[in-house]
Amino acid sequence: MPANQFICVDGRRVAISDCLKACPMKERCMFLPTLRAVAQSLERGLKEATVTELLAGTRETYLKKTVNYAVRPQDVLYALHGSSFHNINDQHTEGDILSEIRLHDAVTSGKFDLYGKILSEDDGVLGDLKVTSSYKLMKALGIYKLDMPTGEVYKTGLRKGQEKTKKEFRYDGVKHVLDWAIQLNAYRRLLEKEGFGVKRMVIQALCRDSGLRITAERGIDKSLYLIPIYRISDRWLQRYFEKKSKALKESLSSHELPPVCKSRERWGDRKCLRYCAVAESCPHGQALLAEDTKTAG
Repeated sequence: MPANQFICVDGRRVAISDCLKACPMKERCMFLPTLRAVAQSLERGLKEATVTELLAGTRETYLKKTVNYAVRPQDVLYALHGSSFHNINDQHTEGDILSEIRLHDAVTSGKFDLYGKILSEDDGVLGDLKVTSSYKLMKALGIYKLDMPTGEVYKTGLRKGQEKTKKEFRYDGVKHVLDWAIQLNAYRRLLEKEGFGVKRMVIQALCRDSGLRITAERGIDKSLYLIPIYRISDRWLQRYFEKKSKALKESLSSHELPPVCKSRERWGDRKCLRYCAVAESCPHGQALLAEDTKTAG
């Protein structure tokens, strides 16, 4: 079921249709056309589970399909930003470039962003567009900071006699791109099943908080990065999506709540507390939110 309510800036909840007809507050939180675009972005109308839905926790996807829930329009703007970025690219795909085509197999469906001669004259490049944070980019690029000795020592204070260090960036850390890699490889498999050869896979990531001090402190000094994605075993991908699809279908058929999402899918519970639209309908999310409210109070 789609989101059916907006959460206003004062915390009240209003049906999306009512909000679009007349704002319950003195003045709207954003322009009416923007709110209409936010509302439209929440309506997907797809029956089968998509690649992105199966990448999420099964419980989260199940709840989004079975309960009504509320969203803050401000929180949806990032996704809307990403859609606009996709649309801009889609308008300039003349020539040997395919874009925004939904492909299906027996398990799932997925809509790839770009395919063809998108980086050079080499055909067969599968590209995916991301609008993401500097934190996510830092993790995806394997950037971290290391304390390096300066050759000096503290001469006064509590640390007198201890060696001074300074933070230096390193770029050889673990690249946290698993979800992106699974998603892009899933699109690769769908393309290859249709007879299109995929030679390379690349993420084009746009940093949405580019230019801020915190962004520079994370080692992100460009607005846009190209991130290569490597192949994942087709056999592993098949088993992964079949397992996730089966679990979701069984829960939808039996109307039983799936097990709690895995820690990786919950971002160590950070997603439950801040970014999951259906956390209020999930026992695990409810407990975390109640404890967070108790601590804050």
